[in-house]
Amino acid sequence: MKKQHSSHSHSTRSSSASWHSLYQAALFETDRELILARIAEAEKAILDRVKELFGVNSDHIEEDQILDDALYALRALRNCVVSEANAA
Repeated sequence: MKKQHSSHSHSTRSSSASWHSLYQAALFETDRELILARIAEAEKAILDRVKELFGVNSDHIEEDQILDDALYALRALRNCVVSEANAA
């Protein structure tokens, strides 16, 4: 039993690292042609993580808030990119 828990715990940590890496890649993307794709990729990874946490019976309120904040930041970034593109 413990081995399964450990395996699940490892999977949970790698999922967390995965969305965070994609999130950072979107935030720091400088290529205007790639940024919207990076944002979409990060949003998908974050939403996948939210779904994963939904099935976990533990306290993950802090991570939920972090994920929510990350989604908010990505949406704000998308709005800025789209506004700049429309203004050009």
